[in-house]
Amino acid sequence: MVFDKTLTVYIAKCVSGILLCSLLAVFFQEWIDYSWSLISVVLVLSPEGTDAVTLSVSRIKANFVGAVVGVMLLFSQVPSPWNIAVGAALSLFICYQLKLQAAARSTLAAVIIILLHHEGANLWSAALGRVGAVITGCILGLIITYIFHSVIKINAPAMNSEADKKEKEG
Repeated sequence: MVFDKTLTVYIAKCVSGILLCSLLAVFFQEWIDYSWSLISVVLVLSPEGTDAVTLSVSRIKANFVGAVVGVMLLFSQVPSPWNIAVGAALSLFICYQLKLQAAARSTLAAVIIILLHHEGANLWSAALGRVGAVITGCILGLIITYIFHSVIKINAPAMNSEADKKEKEG
């Protein structure tokens, strides 16, 4: 069995994020939708070590774009699934303009998280709870990334980096 430092660090970050979301859900279950904060935290985390904090910040910015677009579409009252389609297009366009293409999946996830709601649920309270969940997941992801890569200084090599490719070729 080969020891892969990058995989081990990524597993540790994901497990930390899941456990921290679970802990927060115990204390703040009235305000934070646990499942959506889990999705946000794992989307923010990155297996790469060389630019993990920068990539996490980009994903948080993209999440924020998606959340804002989602809330704006709630005001427009565009029916589903058109609201999600318009939200996806608009948030991807904004991310492109802000040069956040590497974080495009995060913006799409945020739009979907904000705009999905159960029939009969209060639209605004559900949306605000999901915005809180997205923000919570993003903050936890950034804190975990910062702790692993700046405080503990775990610098796992980037997965599929050019150095790895050259090493395998040569």
